Amino acid sequence: MMSIILEQHTSAPTIDVIDSVDNWIIVSSNKTKKNFSYKEKIISRYKQISQDEKCGIPVSIDLPNKHSSHVSFTMLSSSNTSFDLLSLSRKLISLHSESRPKEIGVFVAGFSKKESERIIEAIISAILAVCAKMPNFKSKKQSKIPLSKIILCGFKANHRFRKSFAIAEGNALTRSLSMMPSNKLTPTHYLKKIKEIAKENKWKLEFYSESTLRQKKAGAFLAVSQGSPTADSGIVRLRYKPKRASKTKKIFLVGKGICYDTGGTNLKPANYMFGMHEDMQGSAVALGTLLALTKLNYNRPVECWMALAMNHIGPKAYKPNDIVTASDGTTIEVVHTDAEGRMVLADTLVLASKEKPSLIIDYATLTGACMYSIGTSYSGIFTNVNKWHPNLIKAGEDSGERVWPFPLDEDFDQMIKSDIADIKQCSQESGVDHILASRFLQRFVKNDVPWIHMDLSSSNRKGGLGHIPTNTTGFGVRYTVDLLLKNYLK
Repeated sequence: MMSIILEQHTSAPTIDVIDSVDNWIIVSSNKTKKNFSYKEKIISRYKQISQDEKCGIPVSIDLPNKHSSHVSFTMLSSSNTSFDLLSLSRKLISLHSESRPKEIGVFVAGFSKKESERIIEAIISAILAVCAKMPNFKSKKQSKIPLSKIILCGFKANHRFRKSFAIAEGNALTRSLSMMPSNKLTPTHYLKKIKEIAKENKWKLEFYSESTLRQKKAGAFLAVSQGSPTADSGIVRLRYKPKRASKTKKIFLVGKGICYDTGGTNLKPANYMFGMHEDMQGSAVALGTLLALTKLNYNRPVECWMALAMNHIGPKAYKPNDIVTASDGTTIEVVHTDAEGRMVLADTLVLASKEKPSLIIDYATLTGACMYSIGTSYSGIFTNVNKWHPNLIKAGEDSGERVWPFPLDEDFDQMIKSDIADIKQCSQESGVDHILASRFLQRFVKNDVPWIHMDLSSSNRKGGLGHIPTNTTGFGVRYTVDLLLKNYLK
């Protein structure tokens, strides 16, 4: 995907330039008086198709030239959210799927420089998302769009949309790993893949195997992994160091990596178990974010901690009413074995927060309750720094990956109070498990480390989300890169 070349031209495309490229995406302001090649024909056709001339409706037009250049076109007002621009861009690029272009031209007319850049960024991101190679195990291979060049006319950016390319690469990695079937991505396979990526990017890698975790008394993690027939679970620790030495404290990205979740002893019903190979998507988001930040030469050290395991059934699997002890000495009463994500994350957060980073962000496909609360268009977010709530929302609005914060008040702890242990793993009551899970996790964040938890409600959405065309969305990479680069957490 990253072999796609971006060619930039400051001038608007002439008729000769348009005629030389078979596929174009053109977006015009509904107020523009600026002329551009084929404008009258395109606008006339647009009005015929869109009828009421409503802005934001993409139409497909073939130009009357030698190559019958295929154009996807729309008109916009000047007030568009990032999510709307990304969603529209996916629709515009989808109108070229049958053409299977090797080159595609992009032209935006009649907007301010700032607004033009926003629209172009969304279009480029959508193009890169649709061109990303995803796992395919069909006997008859389906080839992806063979795009090799984006020709941008009428706009030139010195940054060459480098951030968009880096985020697209991180998102593609997240999605491709998440889509892998669990027999193709066991913890063993996953670790091997991580080692390859770490070598390519010069990250330092440590693996805390089950024997190492026993030495660290990580009983919450090991309770989940003990049901696996293969002792290949563990915690991966990756370290990125910027080229220029930085005195600032590290940022830690932590991810739940349950490669398959049967529910354990509390076995999931068939409809809820299908798709549980994607229960490792939190770890893939953390990894994809690290990759994007590395590609951008981010100026702060970053570590990625990935809790890799399977939640199996079997004679050794942990059970409700078991008492286990986490690595910080906290005793936990097991209530439901399908609440395994918070168990593996508990020990991972203890170990990570002992290093005293400046920030921990963890990602997990953790609770159905969060999805029931806000659906699959948003992801839930939680933090131990209440003043961040407005900026966390703003980062979602600006990036186009929208989030919504939930409360973390202490009185919720009454629902996970245990009579025989320090804490219950979860409550037998339904309704607010996403909040209870977050209260549980917060207990294991030590040393007053600022912490953000993302419950990935939007990890999978039928028909895709925003600019992402696949059900598996890779949600979180774009959000986090924006959050860190634009310094929302002041």
